[in-house]
Amino acid sequence: MMAPALFVGFLVFAFVSMATPGPNNLMMMASGVHFGVRRTLGHMAGVSLGFGAMTFAVGLGLAGVFARAPWLYIVLRYGAAAYILYLAYKMATAKGVGSAVTSAEPMSFLGAVAFQWINPKAWVMALGAITTYAEPDHLTRDVALMAATFVLINIPCGLAWTASGAAIKRFLKRGGALHVFNAVMAGLLVLSLYPLITEPLGAPKRPPPGVIIDTPRASG
Repeated sequence: MMAPALFVGFLVFAFVSMATPGPNNLMMMASGVHFGVRRTLGHMAGVSLGFGAMTFAVGLGLAGVFARAPWLYIVLRYGAAAYILYLAYKMATAKGVGSAVTSAEPMSFLGAVAFQWINPKAWVMALGAITTYAEPDHLTRDVALMAATFVLINIPCGLAWTASGAAIKRFLKRGGALHVFNAVMAGLLVLSLYPLITEPLGAPKRPPPGVIIDTPRASG
């Protein structure tokens, strides 16, 4: 078991990261507005399980691949930015109640799982958590615990964002409120690219402990 103090610190990090605005939460809120909570359940499940699976994969070696082939990381960064800008454009120009997914159907479970791999906030969260809180001597155990914890914490957070979207739906039928909502959500989605601007352009120089043996563990 992870040291209690370390685990508490990780819980705070995980909750704050999951509860604050980012591409996943903004898209689930928009889906809640457009489709309601029930039809967004697959999207929510895909976000939770997809991010958990991504965290596990990153912690057990994928970060090492990026360290050896930095160009892959750069391609991922710019590909993610381009796709999220496209989603923001779709949201801003939507004629119906705002959704960054499609005009007819909510994002599917598999679509939400796949989206985690190009979500910049997801990468920052996964790499940050593992390099900060995982213990080198118990890497597999700690990474598995973190992945499972992320899944559990994301369930109520995703539900809250989706439900908040569904709750305000009736107010968006008045005048230009819908257009304002779409524009604001699109703008926030663009702002969610902030990690791509503030983080170094190259691949992480310090991948998770244990991925590259001769690389020291990050301490914060």
